[in-house]
Amino acid sequence: MSDAGTGRRRLRTGLVAAGAVVVLLAVLALLVWNGVLWPNRLTAAKFEVRGVDVSAYQGEIDWPVLAAQDLDFAFVKATEGSSHEDERFEANWEGARGTDLLVGAYHFLSFESPGADQAAHMIDVVPAESGTLPPVVDVEYYGEFAADPPTVDELRGILDPMLDALEEHYGVPPILYTTQQVRADYLGDDYDRYPLWIRSVASSPDLPRRDWEFWQYSDRDTLPGYDGEEEHIDMNVFDGTLADLGALTQP
Repeated sequence: MSDAGTGRRRLRTGLVAAGAVVVLLAVLALLVWNGVLWPNRLTAAKFEVRGVDVSAYQGEIDWPVLAAQDLDFAFVKATEGSSHEDERFEANWEGARGTDLLVGAYHFLSFESPGADQAAHMIDVVPAESGTLPPVVDVEYYGEFAADPPTVDELRGILDPMLDALEEHYGVPPILYTTQQVRADYLGDDYDRYPLWIRSVASSPDLPRRDWEFWQYSDRDTLPGYDGEEEHIDMNVFDGTLADLGALTQP
């Protein structure tokens, strides 16, 4: 057998193997994109208390059906900035409250509106009801601010008055929802008195467990009970028992 023939066979074998690897990676990527496979599920399964967060993107929700999917809590989007109200908030709030779920509402923080105005807007929309979870302030980059973010002083100048007003009105410290990057850049340890809800969908949070209460581990799950334009739903766990979660609720 000639060296040339052997070389050609080796080349063909190598090309076939490389092609198989490319196909396998493509299939795996597709499965992850569609939520069939998700890297965090095994780790998240160790936590006994889990829940969802939803907005108008999930469309009309059949709350008894959704609540029956081994869920313990739900956060529903209420407001954004100083004027926007999620079009499904009222229906979602009433529907979720009619189940056994512990329910809370969240606000998406705008970097373009005073914190006091945003707090007043959330207070006007979200009722203060005993037994509901604390209000949530969602702090993350968006739009043009991903490339040109506010300074620390600018963000805190908006966030701090909002947190103070919400705590005064609802009687409990608000929950802070954020990414690990935003926490590192803006919050650090200065906001540790507020329960932390960390978004980390690619891997487990790179934080000690004592530093967070909620973990959003997936934005690619699918569950029965909703029919919106967004086919996926965000999944979360709570680091504690259901009694611990209940202890966070409004008096």
